[in-house]
Amino acid sequence: MNPLIRTELLKLRTVRSPWLLLAASPLLVVAGASGLAISGNRPLDVVAQSQALAHVGLASLFTLVFGILAVAGEYRHQTITDTYLSTPARGLVIGAKLLVYSVFGALAGVVSGVVGLAVTAAWWAGKGASFAWADPAMWTTIGGGIAWNAAFAAIGVGVGALVRSLVGAIAVALAWVALVEGIVGQLIGGLARWLPFNAGQALGAAAEPMMARDLLPRWGGGTVLVVYTFAFAVLAVGTSMRRDVS
Repeated sequence: MNPLIRTELLKLRTVRSPWLLLAASPLLVVAGASGLAISGNRPLDVVAQSQALAHVGLASLFTLVFGILAVAGEYRHQTITDTYLSTPARGLVIGAKLLVYSVFGALAGVVSGVVGLAVTAAWWAGKGASFAWADPAMWTTIGGGIAWNAAFAAIGVGVGALVRSLVGAIAVALAWVALVEGIVGQLIGGLARWLPFNAGQALGAAAEPMMARDLLPRWGGGTVLVVYTFAFAVLAVGTSMRRDVS
C-alpha cells in the first residue's frame, strides 16, 4: 500500500486543480463568519461563535468535489488506464485514494477551522465582544466539521468511481445536496435527517440549529455519516473491480 499512497501524493503534488479547490474552503468559512458578524441580527455570544464556526463543516462541499476528482478526474484525463496497468489490484488503488483523500479532506477541515477561528475572533474583538476560547460547544462544532470534511472526501471518491464522468459526478453530487435532500426535507421531514448532507450537518452544526432544524443528535449524525462513508467505499472498490476501464 505504501507505494500506492506515494503515487497518490505525487499526483496531488503535480496537479493544481485539487489544491485550488481546497484553497476555496477557508474562503467559505471566512465569508460565513464575516456575514454572521456583520449582520447584527443577534448578539455575538458563545452560541453565535458555534454558528460562525459551523461553516467549517459546510466547506465539506469542496472536499466532496475534491474526492470526486480522485477517480473521475483520472477518467477525464485518461490516466486511469496507466494507473490500473501499473497496479492491476484495483481494490488497493481505490483504497489508497480513499485513505489519502480522506486525510487531506480532514487537513482541509483543520485549515478551515484555524482560519475560521482567527477571523471570528477578530470580528468579535472588532465589535467589542468577548470571544470564549474555552467554550466546549464551539470546539465540538469545529471537530465535527473536520470529520465531515474527511467523510465527504471519501464519499466523493465513491461517487467518482460510480459515475466516472467528472462533470456528471459533480452535477449529481451537488444536485443531490441542493435538490434531493431539500425536497425530501420538505415532503418527508423524518427521512431527511438520515440523508448524508443532513447527517453531516448534525455532526458539524452548532447545538442550537440542530434542535431547530430537526437534525439527528451529534453522535447520531456521526454514526450515520460513517455508515455512508463505508458504503460508498465498498461501492467504489466493487465498481472499480468489475467495470472495464474504457
